[in-house]
Amino acid sequence: MIGYVTLGTNDLPRATAYYDELFKSIGVGRSMEEENYFVAWSPGMEVAGMAVTIPFNKEPATAGNGTMVAVYLDAPEKVDAFYQKALELGGTDEGKPGFRPETADKGFYAGYFRDLDGNKLNAFCMVE
Repeated sequence: MIGYVTLGTNDLPRATAYYDELFKSIGVGRSMEEENYFVAWSPGMEVAGMAVTIPFNKEPATAGNGTMVAVYLDAPEKVDAFYQKALELGGTDEGKPGFRPETADKGFYAGYFRDLDGNKLNAFCMVE
């Protein structure tokens, strides 16, 4: 149902470098870009992707309160690695990887972080 998600940035080169490295860690590259405006990443044009952009209205970009982008991965080890990469690149912790609720040993497994512009993301998988 979702085609793509766009996050605002006030520093497109910095955001692009961050996401180039972060998505490279899961084998995803750029799918579209317009110089000095936006860059998008996706594993293919038929699946959902994500972009960072300078806001169209030229106002400062701000992180949306309550807004979050979730990146699906297929194993807890991949969630752990993606989360760790996000922090290594300068992102900040919003919740270490693990099961939610923390008392579970299967089901929803996720790690939460913020990018360089303060946008909240998570990496998650489902464990049977």
